Amino acid sequence: MARNIEIKARVSDLPLVRVKVGSLASTPPEVFLQTDTFFVVPRGRFKLRQVSEGAGELIFYQRSDRAGPKESSYVRSACTDAKTVSAVLARALGVRGVVEKRREVFMIGRSRIHLDEVHGLGTFLEIEVVLADGEAAVEGERVARELMAAFGIPESALVACAYIDLLEEP
Repeated sequence: MARNIEIKARVSDLPLVRVKVGSLASTPPEVFLQTDTFFVVPRGRFKLRQVSEGAGELIFYQRSDRAGPKESSYVRSACTDAKTVSAVLARALGVRGVVEKRREVFMIGRSRIHLDEVHGLGTFLEIEVVLADGEAAVEGERVARELMAAFGIPESALVACAYIDLLEEP
């Protein structure tokens, strides 16, 4: 499985964070409208991400629910008929919930920076530092913390869980 180090943080001033991220990014951002359908599984999180008409991606991942930089292990698989795949998985596993968002993706070195506007939740920044095979997680954690500092993200803004978990909170 591929691995990265992730942080998720609430941001109150997305335009300001966009300027800070953009000033360090190597290229302009890509913008996506994403719908993530989460399915009921016994461990980890399993979702179908739809990003355009018909196309999608299955993503299974495992990570701890704690604030701050944390390791995530994941596997992804593209699918061309996302609507049908979603219907099959819904019948077989059951749907846990759906997350809809507008996502801007910036690249800074080996890190993916997401600026997310999540329906029903607000605005967030995610940092994903991609780890090389066999690389110690501590190196990715160092990079994530450096980027947090560069973007002015305080520890108090960090979120421990996934968007689906936040949507399920009472």
